[in-house]
Amino acid sequence: MTVLDSRMDTSGDDPDVLITDSAASIPLVEDIGAGRGPSWLDGWLSGSIGDIVAWYRHLHAHPELSRQEFQTTQLIATMLHSAGLQPVIGPTGTGVICEVGSGDRCVALRADIDALPLTEATGLPHASTVDGVAHSCGHDAHTTILLAASMALAAAPELPGRVRLIFQPAEETMPGGALDMIEAGALNGVERIYGLHCDPRVEVGRIGTRVGAITSATDLLELRLTSPGGHTSRPHLTADLVHALGTVITGLPNLLSRRVDPRSGTVLVWGAVHAGEAPNAVPEEGVLRGTLRTGDHEIWEALEPLVAGLVQSLLTPLGVGYELHHRRGVPPVVNDGESTAIMRAGIESALGADAVAGTKQSSGGEDFGWYLEHVPGSFARLGVWPGDGVMRDLHQPTFQLDERALLTGIRVMVHTALTALAS
Repeated sequence: MTVLDSRMDTSGDDPDVLITDSAASIPLVEDIGAGRGPSWLDGWLSGSIGDIVAWYRHLHAHPELSRQEFQTTQLIATMLHSAGLQPVIGPTGTGVICEVGSGDRCVALRADIDALPLTEATGLPHASTVDGVAHSCGHDAHTTILLAASMALAAAPELPGRVRLIFQPAEETMPGGALDMIEAGALNGVERIYGLHCDPRVEVGRIGTRVGAITSATDLLELRLTSPGGHTSRPHLTADLVHALGTVITGLPNLLSRRVDPRSGTVLVWGAVHAGEAPNAVPEEGVLRGTLRTGDHEIWEALEPLVAGLVQSLLTPLGVGYELHHRRGVPPVVNDGESTAIMRAGIESALGADAVAGTKQSSGGEDFGWYLEHVPGSFARLGVWPGDGVMRDLHQPTFQLDERALLTGIRVMVHTALTALAS
């Protein structure tokens, strides 16, 4: 593995100092996959369930925003070091890369570690202690799962190869912290990569898988219009800026629907429009912002020039000036068939055949797609819904998960890595 710049020395840190929760005070949660082996994994989990939940609750209570995950990074590195591993801090001072096992073959497991700028409203005893910051996307669960899987793998009597552990910062930003980790060498020598994401629409104990696109590319559009302005009684003497905005608001999505294959899941939705104040004045400036998404990689590559041409065709007859800013975001996450088959086999081994569920393509973005630009892999949805009651959605202040999902996620990650190395 390429050596990264280590920004902190974890050799002398005590992980207990970083954990404020007492594992002994946390009720044990059900281990849905208990007894399915291997015996070393069953043994490690049975003795660590309280600790695992304590790690999760600590992370949940102490969220950090993208590229500010310094304490989270410290905790991860310290815990890995305590398991006899050699974690290396990412080049920006956040994120961790580590390896467990030996041999020529290597597969990677990835978790994201950042939180969202939201105020939590769950009322949980371990709710966020940081004003305006919350783990409302489940990244604290992802981190806990990979941390525990790492320590369980480190306790294995032997492994059939190497497992690269990628604790990635800044997933919630565009174009995403995955690029930083790739540049630092996180994928060097890796055959395949796997990841999980919490899904409150899937029942705990089940994992949603899919071959092909599971998330979409996500681009940001900003269109700024200018006009000489004027009186609304004389629109023929100026360029009607608000009319031009309206033309693009309705016209661009319509034109795209006739220029792009509808099976691609390409969708443009405007989220903000601002222009003028007075009802009888044509404004001189206006701005329109929205997101453009697609599940097709080839279409994603072609969208920027296509959108630019369509905007020009819409606005040229109207006489307004304009600047179009097309900010490309993350590519779609496209699971390859062989990697997904391996992951499904790992899920069956970990939890049983009934645990494998199908899932639909999401229009949401996920920077795991950057890894799949370099190596094959698969990304799956981790069921976190208890099975009754309200499904509390992601990116909402009320999001919370069934803590049994932590153990199912650990088992799936471990079994997927073992299955991939044995294939």
